Parts: sequence; C-alpha cells; structure tokens
Amino acid sequence: MFGKLSSFLRARSRERKLAQYAIPDELWTRTVAALPFVQRYDADDLQALRELATLFIANKEYSTAHDLELTDDMVVSVAVQACVPILKLGIEWYRGWRGIVLYPGEFLIRKTVEDEIGLVHGVEEEASGEAWENGPVILSWQDVTMPGAGIDSAHKLPVDTYNVVIHEFAHKLDMLNGEADGVPPFSRVLHPGIDAEQWAETFLGEYDTFADACEAVADTDWDHPHRLPARLHVIDPYGCEAPSEFFAVASEAFFVEPRELREHWPITYAMLSQFYRQDPAKYAASVI
Repeated sequence: MFGKLSSFLRARSRERKLAQYAIPDELWTRTVAALPFVQRYDADDLQALRELATLFIANKEYSTAHDLELTDDMVVSVAVQACVPILKLGIEWYRGWRGIVLYPGEFLIRKTVEDEIGLVHGVEEEASGEAWENGPVILSWQDVTMPGAGIDSAHKLPVDTYNVVIHEFAHKLDMLNGEADGVPPFSRVLHPGIDAEQWAETFLGEYDTFADACEAVADTDWDHPHRLPARLHVIDPYGCEAPSEFFAVASEAFFVEPRELREHWPITYAMLSQFYRQDPAKYAASVI
C-alpha cells in the first residue's frame, strides 16, 4: 500500500514540475537549433530530452557571478546539454546537489599541486568549468556557447569536440561513487550486462593508450595540428592529465563527434556506449 502511495506521489510531483517549468516551444526550438549534436536525436528522444531538461530546471538552482544577467535561454541551454548524458539514465543520476553557477567567462580556481620533489604548492589557474563533489557545477557562459564546431570538410577531421557542459557533468556522474577517477558507477537495473571491474580495467587501459599516444608526439607538432595522427584530433589532449579527465573529454567526443570517436577509438566508444546506454554514432550517420 505505502509503496503504491509513494509511487503515486512521485508521479504527481513529476507531472507538476513538467507543467510548472514547461519550456516554451519557441525557446525549445531556438535552443536545439544552436546545438547540432542535439539535432541528431529522433522525435521520441527529443521529447524525452525536453522532459529531462524541464525536470533539471525544476530541481536545480541557477546563479551568476560578476553581474551576469541570467536569461531563460541560458537556463535552458545548460539544462539541455547537461541532460544529453543522462538521456537513457534518468534525472536521479544528478541527485545530491543543486547549484549551477555561471560566470561571464573563464574564472580563477585555487588548488594545490605537488612538484617533482614532493613539495606542495598553492596555485591559481583559469578554468572554463569546475564540478565539485556534492557541490555546484561552475561554468563559463562564454564557453557554454561554444558546444563544438563539427567536421572540417577540407580535411575530414574533427575541428572541435569541445563541450564544457558535457565535460563537467561527466565529472558529476563520475563522482556519484566518490572522488572522480574515470570510472562511473553502474546500475544493476540499467547496466545488467556490465562487469564493473572489467569495464574499469578496459577503460583505464584506453586511458593509458591515449596518454602514450600523446607523449609520443613531439612538442613542436602540437602547434601544427595537421601533423598529428587523426586519432589525436578526436579526444582533447587534456585527457592525459588523469583518468577522470580522460573520461570527461572522451564523453565530449562521444556526444559531439560520435562517428569520429567510434572510428578512431572504437573501444572507448563501446565503453561509453555501455555506460550512457546510447549509440549517438547511429544518429550521426543517419543525418550525413
């Protein structure tokens, strides 16, 4: 009896939020038109994404810094991009925190680093995004408006898989089972066929392969992108920093340029497809 009542109340709460925070048609159309990787989804998935984005807006609290004016377009753009990774997972995967903070542009973060002899130093560096465990997601609005440029038709190489929203929300998913380590949690219901230990071993092996490939590139070649092998155009070299960053930048590529990731990093693509329960390359192929 009580279980049925609880399910009924959750369903009523969901319907109330969908009605109260409904995204107007014009705003929805305008948002999707600005996000090519979202346009690939079929009608059913777009409807599901719209509902998820609505629930996201209902559940999260937006704020801004440095007198940045918060607009409906900003709120919806972040929500839609943030919900792409959880399209087949559900809004509960963003549980346990509420805040979204938008800065006009890059912002300073303070952190500690350990040098080669073991001394710890406090440093400041500019960032376009940051995700805190059990805390807010902080984003540069200037970077949010640069969600990836697509394929360079002259060279057939991805010119930009950058998406700061997907990057930071991939970290949030990674943090669901503790500190970000490149291995997200798995659900017995949603991921019944996944051996978590085997998944982690395979994915971290991909990280090692990627880091080795980046280290093999001469420093001068990084300034001449077309000297690089095609597979290093797909995933941002920032992924070498740590497995957690590899998971985040690979997730960017998975959603922004899925066909290129599948072609050049098929194992990484397969691992992410298992976790996110999506096959975006299928949609990408159908619209080109």
